[in-house]
Amino acid sequence: MARVNRCIKYSMFIFNFLFWIFGCVVLGVGIWIRVRSNQEELDVNMAFAGIDLLIGVGCVIMVLGFLGCCGAIKESQCMLLMFFIGLLLILILQLVTGILAAVYKPQISTAFSLIVTANVDLLQSSTEEGKAYQETFQTFEREYQCCGLLKGPEDWGKNFYVSINNYKACECAKENQLTDLCTYYQGRYIYKEHCGDKLISILEDNMIIIMGLTFGVAVIEILGLVFSMSLYCQIKRK
Repeated sequence: MARVNRCIKYSMFIFNFLFWIFGCVVLGVGIWIRVRSNQEELDVNMAFAGIDLLIGVGCVIMVLGFLGCCGAIKESQCMLLMFFIGLLLILILQLVTGILAAVYKPQISTAFSLIVTANVDLLQSSTEEGKAYQETFQTFEREYQCCGLLKGPEDWGKNFYVSINNYKACECAKENQLTDLCTYYQGRYIYKEHCGDKLISILEDNMIIIMGLTFGVAVIEILGLVFSMSLYCQIKRK
């Protein structure tokens, strides 16, 4: 009677333990990005839709890692088969998501531009909703040293001078006034860069993180499929 290769068995256990830890990391990064985007409250959550997928994938990886560990130690065909099927489905989902993201990339950019344009209207609004958004946006301007969304202070319209905080948020610190960060506008130095560019930069940075993690997950998933099927076949022949 054939015996299960102990090397493969314990390698499978160690691999899935690391896989479980990796799932925790993916989940943690996804939650961190989500919290960060929520704190900014700039209505660009739609642009970060992939973050929710990242959080979901992290949870599933943790569950699969647990199944893989238990399946390897207990030599359970059922658990190993569930692990293999789950991992294969995730890999297929990632491939489909990547293809759809590449195909619909222009539409995503267009949707992001529409969101930014709508936010410009809020900067010029005098409604309660507009005022609440403007207060949040002031914090963003100070933190990222930018002004306006598309055209700088012009995006504020008449509201630029309605409140001292509206134009103070755009003003450069004294130590930066003569640097490339600032430009002279109506008697004061304000930040040159538009916040719309900053938002795009944040989006791109987050997408790079997501793409890097997705690629790393795909490589690990393929190894997991090979290990689990090899161990499954050995247990079946036992």
